[in-house]
Formats: sequence, C-alpha cells, structure tokens
Amino acid sequence: METPELVVHGQTASFSTALRSLVNNPRYSDVCFVVGQERQEIFAHRCLLACRCNFFQRLLGTELGPGVPSPVVLSTVPAEAFLAVLEFLYTNSVKLHRHSVLEVLTAAVEYGLEELRELCLEFVVKVLDVELVCEALQVAVTFGLGPLQERCIAFIEAHSQEALRTRGFVELSAAALLPLLRSDKLCVDEVELVRAAWSWARVGAAVLERPVAEVAAPVVRELRLALLAPAELSALEEQNRREPFIPVEQIVEAWKCHALRRGDAAPGAPCRRRRGTLPREHHRFLDLPFR
Repeated sequence: METPELVVHGQTASFSTALRSLVNNPRYSDVCFVVGQERQEIFAHRCLLACRCNFFQRLLGTELGPGVPSPVVLSTVPAEAFLAVLEFLYTNSVKLHRHSVLEVLTAAVEYGLEELRELCLEFVVKVLDVELVCEALQVAVTFGLGPLQERCIAFIEAHSQEALRTRGFVELSAAALLPLLRSDKLCVDEVELVRAAWSWARVGAAVLERPVAEVAAPVVRELRLALLAPAELSALEEQNRREPFIPVEQIVEAWKCHALRRGDAAPGAPCRRRRGTLPREHHRFLDLPFR
C-alpha cells in the first residue's frame, strides 16, 4: 500500500518577510553589483538570482575564482529600479511607485522577467496621467509593448493640449512621435500641433547637434498644413524662412489646396481634420472631414 503524500504550505507572509530581509543585505551575500550612474553598491545572492532569472544565470554563471569576486557593474539601471527587481526575485512581490515604475518596467523587459513586466504594465495603466504618458509611450515604442502604446496614444488623444506641453513630449523619439501626428483623434488645433512639433525638433537638434529640419524630417510630413488658414500659412512660411523646419515643397502643396479649393489638389498634403481642429472658412472645400 502506497504511503499517501500531501504537499502542505506554511505561512507565506513570514517566508516573504524573511527573504525580503536579505535584499541588499551584505550578510551571507556572495555578489556585489555596482548600479546606476551613482555607482551604488547593492548586495545579493547568486544562487537565488540564478534560479529565478535566466539573465542573471548567464551573467553570474562563471565559476568563482579564489579571493573576493569583482563587483558586477550595471550602469544603465537606476539603483531604485534594481532594488525593486531584487525584491521581486526574492519575494515574488514588489512595491511599485509612479515615479520609478517605468525604470522597473525597462529592467523587467531587459532581464526577461515577464511576470514583473505584466505587473508593471498593469500599474502604469492605473497611474497614467499627463506627466507620465509621454514617457510611458516612449518605453512602449522602444520595447514593442503594443497594448501600452495604444493606451498611451488614446490618453494623449483625449488630453492633447496638456500632453504637448510636457517635458516628456519634447523628449520623444521620432518613432514615438510619428503615430501621434498620424492620429485623427488628437484634441488640438493644427497651429498648436505645428508649434509643439517645432519645439520638439528644436530640443532634438540641440541634443543631437543637428539642424532642426534634419531632426524633423522623419515626422514633419504628418503635419496637415492645408488645414491652416491663408494668414496662418503665410506666417508659418515666413517663420520657416528664418528657421527651416518644414520642406518648402510641403508648404507649396498646402498653398495649392487653397488655390484650387480642393483637398485632393495635392496628394502629398494631408488635410483630414482632427478631432480638435478649429473650423476655418476654407475647410468646406476639403474632401476629407474628420471621421
């Protein structure tokens, strides 16, 4: 007769508390990480990291030699985010904060921690606001997180004017800005959108030490200049002469739409109205209203 077997469980809370006490605890630790730009020392335990995460298994898989092992340098991850990763690996739970969750999410993606990634994504969606949304969009585009990208774009569409004024907006990559400029649902007038895109290009030009027009080239075609009234288009053209931003031929295409009073007069000039487009007299000649 077989002896019956039963898996029984003790209290998880005390177990988790005990393991949490080992996070960044030099006692019994056998690996030291030097983390972030501040080069903060963080202590951990090889066996636990290796059994919980393939990234650390590969990173720490070399045999320990004699003497004290050299610290492992991880300069791109902030210390707070790395400690959150360790907390999750040790306890399978983590305390997330709005100001650092995107850094934890980035680390989770880079380290292949799918469960932590999903927890971070759920938290980001819950705390998404005007100040966070553009930074979250950039992370989503960088790592191909499609559902998060869709949520961020929908949020920006509903809060366009506020989002365009944030620091996160001017720090977007061209790849992240492009789907926004292609959206029909932005609640902002084209004049303000052109102004925001120009500011974005100026910041990028300063950072990359490249001309404004060169930085703007991947996205500027998505600006719908045909929506501008003649006086607005003239003012834009004059400013563009002083500070090149928009290709001259793109402005010519917009003028052609005005001259011929047809939205399809210049195939290269998008003229669909956005949700936030203010009405102008010439819009009645455009063939593609907002849908």
